[in-house]
Amino acid sequence: MKEKSEFTVKFWGSRGSIPVSGPEVSRYGGDSSCVEMRCGEHVLMFDAGSGLKRAGQELEREGVERLDMFFSHCHWDHIFGIPFFMPFYRGSNKIRIWSGHLAGVMTTHEMISGIMKAPYFPIAPEIFIADVDYKDFKPGDVLKPHAGIVLRTASLNHPNAAVGYRVEFAGKSACYITDTEHVPGKPDQNVMKLIDHADLVIYDAAFTDHEMPRYRGFGHSSWEEGVRLCKAAKAKQLAIFHHSPLRNDDELDRIGVEAKEAFPGAVVASQGLVIKL
Repeated sequence: MKEKSEFTVKFWGSRGSIPVSGPEVSRYGGDSSCVEMRCGEHVLMFDAGSGLKRAGQELEREGVERLDMFFSHCHWDHIFGIPFFMPFYRGSNKIRIWSGHLAGVMTTHEMISGIMKAPYFPIAPEIFIADVDYKDFKPGDVLKPHAGIVLRTASLNHPNAAVGYRVEFAGKSACYITDTEHVPGKPDQNVMKLIDHADLVIYDAAFTDHEMPRYRGFGHSSWEEGVRLCKAAKAKQLAIFHHSPLRNDDELDRIGVEAKEAFPGAVVASQGLVIKL
């Protein structure tokens, strides 16, 4: 039985842009963005990439009936697990879906309805039989989904907008900062505020510093910038996340070695990795 104050983070998908498969990516996994945070008895899911399918199967096996789902944004690699999330198809379940990146432009319900409709998908979210509540917020809002859990939010630098989160529970903090592009030599102050003295920072590292000039404008960052930010913010751990679909296991191994030399608290996020705070 889990402790009421236990705070764990599990990576169900750590790949970016598109899921990948094959022996060259078997160790770190190929599913796209999906991270689970357990704050005592409460389950928080961040993004709904292809990793959400396996997460849903496990939650069903556990009999979890209450959860909150938070979106960084709604590009395909972060949303296409939604129709295949088993907890949506159990009437006893209560699920809240939160988003803020489209504040003033589109509601969370409109966002979900927009991706589950013809000609892109054969069924609408009205097929869900769980009790689904759609929640809207604005970047910068402080969210309190349950007693003792605080989520701080901020805008990120990404095409079509994105939101970063800092989750605080039982004296610990974990930050979900993905799909953001840094400006060389200018630390993002929104990110710095979120990750200040954080216990864990999950950070977008689709590229390396060397690759960034080639992909300027794609809306992603580098593991080196993640290290620089964590050092400046005095964060304890860095989880390198949102791996390029072109990156194989051997390349991620090398990044892991270099990152740990630069910042001992660094780890390359792999599918199935669990971090206890």
